[in-house]
Amino acid sequence: MGARFQELDWRRTPLGELVLRRRWDPVFDREVHEIKLNDEFLMSSLFTVSEVELARKALAGLTGPLDVLVGGLGLGYTARTVLEHPGVRSLLVVDALAEVIDWHRRGLVPGGTELAGDPRCTLLHADLFALARSADGLDPATPHRRFHAVVVDVDHSPRHLLHPDNADFYGSPGIHRLTQRLHPGGVFALWSNEPPDDGYTAALAEHFAHAVAEVVRFPNPLQGRDATSTVYLATTSAG
Repeated sequence: MGARFQELDWRRTPLGELVLRRRWDPVFDREVHEIKLNDEFLMSSLFTVSEVELARKALAGLTGPLDVLVGGLGLGYTARTVLEHPGVRSLLVVDALAEVIDWHRRGLVPGGTELAGDPRCTLLHADLFALARSADGLDPATPHRRFHAVVVDVDHSPRHLLHPDNADFYGSPGIHRLTQRLHPGGVFALWSNEPPDDGYTAALAEHFAHAVAEVVRFPNPLQGRDATSTVYLATTSAG
């Protein structure tokens, strides 16, 4: 690896080869952290607008005290944005890769130790999709626990999955189970790297009181144009 690159960690995981690296980007003139799984980039600190907006949009209409679950830790931008909301009293972050949690606890990613050390935050090594299937719910420590918001950023989209076993989470039974893990008026928010999927939005609307797909735009100087992602927002009935 060249002088501009530093491999901070490399691990072999059940999902493949996981790499955390730091590099200096001459275009942006700043340090960049990146996570790769095999040949795919999972996250870069160059482009974090959509991860931040995912959390902001999920909590925008909610008032405290709030219990929130974030599925997918990554570089921590979504989780840290959740904790910026003044009404959040607890945050459970679930990630299938213990290595990613370890990076935060060791301070290998910016803001990692602050997130891991926040008394409101619990970092849980678990398979979110297996928890979603479980009769006990999303928090193994508190069976049948309900949340005011469940915010998920794991797969690339409801169709482009990191593992085929995740598919049932996006189908009708999985969506119905999600509604049972939310308080009345609770919000499910999902990040996608692809344009809005009308079929998935319609599936959400079958089980939630309201569902919408919102496009998030942000500049990508590397491509000389705006880039986009999608945030799906679904709200349960207020009761």
